[in-house]
Amino acid sequence: MQYVYAVFELIAGLGAFLLGVKFLSDNMEKLATARLRNLFRKTSKSKLVGVGIGTVTTAIVQSSSLTTVMVVGLVNAGVMSLGQATTVIMGANIGTTITGQIAALQAFDFAAFATALAGVGVLVAMFSKKEKVCTVAYAVAGLGLVFIGLGLMAEAMTLVKQNQAVLDLFASIENPFLLFFLGIAVTAIVQSSSAVTSILISMASAGIIIGSGGNSVLFVILGTNIGTCVTALISSIGANTNAKRAAVIHLLFNVIGSIIFFIILISWKDMMSMTLERWFPGLPSTQIAMFHTFFNVICTIIFLPFTNLFVKLSSLIVKERRHKGDKSAEEPTRLDKRLLATPVIAVDNATEEALDVLKSATQCLDNAVNAFLEQDATKSDDIVKDSEHIAERLQNIGDYLVQISAYDATLELEKRITALHSCIGDINRVGEVADNVTKYTRRAVKDGLHFSPKVKEEIRALMDIINDMSVKSGEVLSNRDTAALGEIETFENNVDGKRKELIKDHIKRLGSGECRPESSGVFINLVCNLERVGDHLNYIAHTVESV
Repeated sequence: MQYVYAVFELIAGLGAFLLGVKFLSDNMEKLATARLRNLFRKTSKSKLVGVGIGTVTTAIVQSSSLTTVMVVGLVNAGVMSLGQATTVIMGANIGTTITGQIAALQAFDFAAFATALAGVGVLVAMFSKKEKVCTVAYAVAGLGLVFIGLGLMAEAMTLVKQNQAVLDLFASIENPFLLFFLGIAVTAIVQSSSAVTSILISMASAGIIIGSGGNSVLFVILGTNIGTCVTALISSIGANTNAKRAAVIHLLFNVIGSIIFFIILISWKDMMSMTLERWFPGLPSTQIAMFHTFFNVICTIIFLPFTNLFVKLSSLIVKERRHKGDKSAEEPTRLDKRLLATPVIAVDNATEEALDVLKSATQCLDNAVNAFLEQDATKSDDIVKDSEHIAERLQNIGDYLVQISAYDATLELEKRITALHSCIGDINRVGEVADNVTKYTRRAVKDGLHFSPKVKEEIRALMDIINDMSVKSGEVLSNRDTAALGEIETFENNVDGKRKELIKDHIKRLGSGECRPESSGVFINLVCNLERVGDHLNYIAHTVESV
């Protein structure tokens, strides 16, 4: 019965450990929100910067799989090149070893006191009303849960050690190939190399020996590095070609590195005893954690000069799609669901997509105004189609923002999401005005309405102001630059002044008989619609005040 209890304790410990890692990573990510965004903006500087970004990001989110999935999403969105992705993936493999290093701390006496962090963190979070304090407290509680989980697993292993039959079973697995593939299979099922490594560390702490000792456990560690690639490979399904290649690069890095070390371990059978056991005597858990770290650091040093070769290899493995039916899948999409696990980057991408749609909506309106001035109703159908496409893209952004909110975004991020929802409505109005202008064009052509060259020149001047205002509003939204709102107000005043001037001159022309009365409805509606666009651009810019 005690062995059944040991199994349940092991499962409970693993659950507490994984929950602790999730608590720790989620809240560390919230604390590092701005830093993560800034990190990923620097990926193009150098290979070493890319490795550093991958290492730091993975140390924060506590999962190389999550970082690689995020990289696949960024490549799929066209934000990151394959070369940049390769260096980040290499860094991610180094960053993921931090979990093993934390797990190895259970061998030290202070680890027992660290379990109290779970209670301390939760109590602080319960009594604090400040979001940042609560986030720090939950991160601390997560760290405490990690040590509680490790303690439970170590206790379970102590019970397992009392059964000679179980010990003999572990000792009988001596074939390095079997140990290697065991590491791959278990990690692929659990989808966490950190969890498997932590179990191995708990076994080592309890004195449970795998195989004949020596290098045996290291073959399992090598296998976990390949098994962890499964998550990224699954996430690349349905992505474009480059995103698939990023997932393959992750696999190539780990497979080639594991093969090299596999050959070294088979050839140098005393490697464990002559290096790690001498450097860290009496600390088997630390020896395993350090091997995991050494493996990834050394592989990165070896492979970093050959990032272009990895890109070429992935291109040979994943061919470019040439079928017409696959064309849509090749188009980059900023609204990639793989990025939802990192809300700050997902919101940045949604913002970029909204800015792109704003440009399209303004261009659509400009085309509609030009068609009106040229009295060309043949362009109306194309403009209406563009307007409908704009509305469709905005709907996709809105749906994506709802999904981001479901990922427990911070208060600051929720404010940005709310502001973006507001922007979506205003951008949609710009597209709707373009649709309205096509109706005025059809009416003018149908009724034979004509406008003087001077009037057309003034309408064109108003549209030019709106174009400039749209660009500036986009810059304010992108940079969240409240200092530039004064320029937006100037644009808004110019648009309002131009509308008043146009209507005033039109009334004068009506009085003198220069204009036909039936043209008033079309002209005034057109000018007022353009003035409304100025209002919506002003609203878009001012949403930064609420963030």
